[in-house]
Amino acid sequence: MTTLTQLTEDMKTAMKARDKATLTTVRMLKSAIQNEQIKVGHDLDEAEELTVISREMKQRKDSLAEFKAANRDDLVQQLSGEIEVVSKYMPKQMSNEEIKAVVATTINEVGATDKSDFGKVMGALMPKVKGKADGKVVNETVKALLD
Repeated sequence: MTTLTQLTEDMKTAMKARDKATLTTVRMLKSAIQNEQIKVGHDLDEAEELTVISREMKQRKDSLAEFKAANRDDLVQQLSGEIEVVSKYMPKQMSNEEIKAVVATTINEVGATDKSDFGKVMGALMPKVKGKADGKVVNETVKALLD
């Protein structure tokens, strides 16, 4: 079952349950995927759908940090609910130890020795962890291991 099909089913379920918060978030996700399909001109495969959902998750997390800094508790609560719904469509996230292991393996594979090889490592690493790890955490781990 594709993510788009799952979103449609979850949207129907949320409508029947009169769960407005979930319904709104699912509609936003479905809309984002459909807009991406229109933009690229073909049905999205799983990786492309994951990219769209990851982008939506990142936007919500960034907004959450900004709202917390501005003491907007009403918006923080709403976004926390949205993040919870979006996370249902994300793959299981890697732990810090798993990220560190993948980073170390990739550093060895590309033969990186210092910070000047950062781009080479990130280029080889990101396809391996796409959607499964936060890019900021991966970035920090690579920098720490290249020191």
